[in-house]
Amino acid sequence: MKVVSLPDRLGNCLQHENLAEFFPQNYFPLLGEEAVRVLQAVVDSLRGGLDCSVSFVSQVLGKVCVYGRQKEILGVLVPRLTALTQGSCLWQRVCWRLLECVPDRAVEAVLTGLVEAAPGPEVLSRLLGNLVMKSKKAQFVMTQKLLFLQYRFTTPVLQSLLGYLAMDSQRRPLLVQALKELLETWGSSSAIRHAPLPQQCYVSKAVLICLAHLGDMELQDSRDELLASLMAGVKCRLDSSLPAVRRLGMIVAEVASARIHPEGPPLKFQYVEDELSREMLALATPQPAADSPLETGPSVAAEIPDKQTVGGGVPQVPPQGSDSELDSDDEFVPYDMSGDQELKSGKVPMYIRDCLEALTTSEDWERWEAALQALEGLVFRSPAATREVSVELAKVLLHLEEKTSVVGFEGLRQRALVAVTVTDPARVAEYLTSQFYAINYSLRQRMDILDVLTLAAQELSRPGRLGRASPCGSLGAASQPRCAGAASWRAVVDERIRGKTRRFSKGASRQGPAGSPNEFNSVAGYFFFPLIQGFDRPLVTFDLLGDDQLVLGKLVHTLGILMYLAVNTTVAVSMGKALLEFVWALRFHGDTYVRRGLLSAVSCVLLSVPAERLLEDLPDELLEARSWLADVAEKDPDEDCRMLAVKALLLLEKLKDKLLPLSSP
Repeated sequence: MKVVSLPDRLGNCLQHENLAEFFPQNYFPLLGEEAVRVLQAVVDSLRGGLDCSVSFVSQVLGKVCVYGRQKEILGVLVPRLTALTQGSCLWQRVCWRLLECVPDRAVEAVLTGLVEAAPGPEVLSRLLGNLVMKSKKAQFVMTQKLLFLQYRFTTPVLQSLLGYLAMDSQRRPLLVQALKELLETWGSSSAIRHAPLPQQCYVSKAVLICLAHLGDMELQDSRDELLASLMAGVKCRLDSSLPAVRRLGMIVAEVASARIHPEGPPLKFQYVEDELSREMLALATPQPAADSPLETGPSVAAEIPDKQTVGGGVPQVPPQGSDSELDSDDEFVPYDMSGDQELKSGKVPMYIRDCLEALTTSEDWERWEAALQALEGLVFRSPAATREVSVELAKVLLHLEEKTSVVGFEGLRQRALVAVTVTDPARVAEYLTSQFYAINYSLRQRMDILDVLTLAAQELSRPGRLGRASPCGSLGAASQPRCAGAASWRAVVDERIRGKTRRFSKGASRQGPAGSPNEFNSVAGYFFFPLIQGFDRPLVTFDLLGDDQLVLGKLVHTLGILMYLAVNTTVAVSMGKALLEFVWALRFHGDTYVRRGLLSAVSCVLLSVPAERLLEDLPDELLEARSWLADVAEKDPDEDCRMLAVKALLLLEKLKDKLLPLSSP
């Protein structure tokens, strides 16, 4: 204790007059160098036939590591011991004895620092030996605590740890057992719901590293148990609403199934490759040895002669006047075809009802495609005609399936449905919200309904929407020259006016957007209240509170967006109260995506409802939400949920600070 606490004692006594050698950052490396000198004396005594003990050095090392100075002392010890144990069995035995004599209360701190400081599994094996087979405490730390209870280590550290278990035949059963427990944890539904995403990535990497180290015979002995854990984990992860969790399940499932059950059909998934996925796939490939034939690949490739050379190494020169030179067309300038358009035999529909007929009954696929492409522009150009058939048109678009390979089919369909909803918001929103809870709809269609309602609400609440020129840009190619001509004519007139006008002082060149009423004000209830009413009524093929948690998360996010877009509307208070009750009913939901949506919804309520109305109409709901947000900010396993809870708490504090001056006399 006195050796380790000497810097603190001297610092307390000498204050500013303390010597630089006794600063912690200088003292503990010096202590490491002295420990190496002591071990050198021990080795020399053993070579002379004398008995020695390293228990005091072990106790000092353990105390320093418990004290939190692993990096300083091990930064000196590990490189020196790595070099000294390279070719000396006596030094290896001294190192093993040094670590075996570390007190149990300091084993975790010493091993954690040693695993981080060791440059690779070979060095770790030389320094530790078979310590995990002799000490139960060391075995628990290396196979349990560093794999399951901590996840702050980098990928090279994890490779060193598992590579150490794989380097000796006596330790390999521990690696097999670790793989079983890792896959069991990886496939646990409770762990997927409650473990943070960085920890799930850490466990997934550990699984892939174990699979890379184990041989086929070792895996075959535990095939049934490993496959059961793997399949359970794949199901739970593919059911998750977080894309990152699903991607982890796909990557690990592909690699593990190929290793555990190589003779079966391989699992293949489609996922977007990113840096993490490429890193994990690289972990599943065993690293080639130094004398592997793979390393001779570049030199072999360099010896392959160029096909432009002949046997003597002389480049082959084509004869002058050859056919290849005479037939060359390099001197011709390529024709500009950027403005060309595809000629189509079908006629573009000019009316809404023609588009409706083409989409429902036409067998002419060119006419069907032309109707779909022209529909958005026709809806904006003919709002009165659209309102006559708006519900029928929304029904057709909602059930529309891609019959031909139309480029951007989903985007065309969605934009047309949004245009219809914006043109006749009350009736179409009422129809779409009623179909969201209807039977015989797929999950994709229900999520399409939520996307359309969100985009339509954003368009309706946008300031200056009526003065925009978007219908001109959304019509067919026939109307584009007219729009371009009108724009050029107005630009010429404005330029003439500016040129002939004399100004003595020039202010801001751009005016702010003109004020206009929020069109979403009168129809917000049609979008919001039908969606929030039936979430707790399960259907035969649709259960939001059961397996369809992905759609529930989408619904929660949609309700929050609708609440935010209803700012300063007359129905905002009623919407806020209903949304807070909805949040309160689902506040303990196990899915991370749903909890993120709930926390975002609370922030939307605080931003959209006037502060005075919040305290007048929703005081109890705010008090309940405050205690829940504080609990989430402290205990939720997901980092994004904690951040969203903190942001909502800050909004509550701003609300309180804003109203306190008003309430003071």
